[in-house]
Amino acid sequence: MFEVVWVPEPVLAELHSEGTVMWVSENMARGRIALFPELPNYREEALRLMELSGRYPVRRLDYPEAYCIAVAGDRGYVVLSENGAAYASQHLYARARVWRALEVLGELARRGLVGRDDFLLYERETRHKFPRRDLERIWRYLPGT
Repeated sequence: MFEVVWVPEPVLAELHSEGTVMWVSENMARGRIALFPELPNYREEALRLMELSGRYPVRRLDYPEAYCIAVAGDRGYVVLSENGAAYASQHLYARARVWRALEVLGELARRGLVGRDDFLLYERETRHKFPRRDLERIWRYLPGT
């Protein structure tokens, strides 16, 4: 769905599992993932977003998420995150779009690339349950449902 997934340097610093580091490295070598450097103007915006996030009744943004949101808001990218504060930021104070797995799968379904079974497979494999009302909202637009 995305030609390249840009991973900002502050996010790489949070990778600790050997398997994840290897997966990212392999996909960088294949050109599917690219490193986005930490730049001063985005650092300043990330710190501003972190401060701003403290004013809302959701969890505060951490620096890596805030940096992703700063970059995405400026460049029109989509942030991929399951972080609740990051997701809420798009509705409260940030210009960036933030997609969780639900939105990614929803977009793939809209394009006809996945179906209802793929949502259920994702839930089984990740043990991450989507709210049923969200699934029903997406599923009603799938062909054959």
